[in-house]
Amino acid sequence: GYGSTSFEDEPPLLEELGIDFNLIKEKTLSVLNPMQHSDPRIMADTDLAGPLIFCLLYGLVLLLSGKVHFGYIYGVGLLGCSGMYVVLNLMSAGGVGAGCVVSVLGYCLLPMVLLSCFSLVVSLQGVAGIVLSLVAMAWCSYSASKLFVHDLAMHSQQLLVAYPCALLYGVFALLTIF
Repeated sequence: GYGSTSFEDEPPLLEELGIDFNLIKEKTLSVLNPMQHSDPRIMADTDLAGPLIFCLLYGLVLLLSGKVHFGYIYGVGLLGCSGMYVVLNLMSAGGVGAGCVVSVLGYCLLPMVLLSCFSLVVSLQGVAGIVLSLVAMAWCSYSASKLFVHDLAMHSQQLLVAYPCALLYGVFALLTIF
């Protein structure tokens, strides 16, 4: 009949959706410590749960500071991911998938989330705020370019990859400041 399968035989919902919290933690730690050697398995799995969490958290923190920028976050993110997808496929011999680009750029948004949390306490519209924003932007772009270069075997081109990443995260820093 209708109820021939039991609930015990079903896989857990998060496993069925492909959400692995251990992998999300590993990717997050690799972004937080970009000097550490990253596991190649991190780039192989293109989960979008972590980037979605970080984008929502970034928008929520900006909302707490009185800025309703959800549309800007997703619009700039979509354009930035599309642009990086084109640039990376033109620069690399093997190419890269769109899911990988979205995953890396989304995970590397974490320092901007931390900057936006800091902006709740201190105004970023001074010299100290600009310096903090530049540090967060450099952190994001270095982490993203390191992950892209490591995965695509473009070791001599890290600065070329970091430049468009810095432009993208610079827009997010401007959203945080203003």
